[in-house]
Amino acid sequence: MILGFLMTGLLRGLCGTSGYHTFTLDAASYRWLQRNSAVSGVGTIGYHALVMALCGTSGQEEVMVRAETSKRPQEGGDETAVRERILEAAFAAFMKSGYAAASTLEIATRARVSKRELYKLVGNKHEMLIACISERAKRFDVPASLPVLRDRETLAQVLASLGSRLVREVSDPTVIGVFRLAIAEAVQAPEVARALDSAGREASRAALRKIMAQAQASGLLTGPPADLAGQFAGLLWRDLMVSLLLGVVERPTPREIAARARDAAAAFLRLHPLPHDAPVA
Repeated sequence: MILGFLMTGLLRGLCGTSGYHTFTLDAASYRWLQRNSAVSGVGTIGYHALVMALCGTSGQEEVMVRAETSKRPQEGGDETAVRERILEAAFAAFMKSGYAAASTLEIATRARVSKRELYKLVGNKHEMLIACISERAKRFDVPASLPVLRDRETLAQVLASLGSRLVREVSDPTVIGVFRLAIAEAVQAPEVARALDSAGREASRAALRKIMAQAQASGLLTGPPADLAGQFAGLLWRDLMVSLLLGVVERPTPREIAARARDAAAAFLRLHPLPHDAPVA
């Protein structure tokens, strides 16, 4: 009983009367507070609630008690691992509840982090959405070791390789899920579609434009790189994307993807012959 009054006075003095208050205990004091909260009748799971209750009753005040644990790794590893966990939780929440309905509290709970840590490592909900899409879009980057495009045969191989990667990544069920989410939220949360287009689809378009620009610089193609990229993408996908979104076809196998990409590259080059290869009228 006496210990309970002593703790009450101590915590009231630390907390003050208004606003948000943060104070830091060293590891020994933190363990003492945990241990003696139970002794004083609060219960082992209630010492954080005790601190908040003693600081006021308005419901607007929060006290964050943090132990100095620099010598012990944070749950889930370093900040990079925690950030990845937050993004996984955000994606799961978006897919389950929809972007508009998903809350940062739900995401923080799924990721097992505080909302304060969530905002620090990733940001608000829109920033989480961008990060989720951008992480996947990194896979569309053209490798730095791209072969020098000296002839059409090399160009065909490069186009087939990138085409295979694009179909493989975009046809992944999780990516298809993001596209379906963007469509479902088009009216209520149009920022999902905008984020998908700017951070996701633009990455694949940029990769194709880069190859087309290099081929043009090497004298292997003529025409605006953006137009050339769009033509190749059309030959590559045909109606596959719509069919995947509708769920009326299965995801193509690796062999089917490779064949599709080779056929698209061959058809594209037939549409754009070199001047000396063009048929005589």
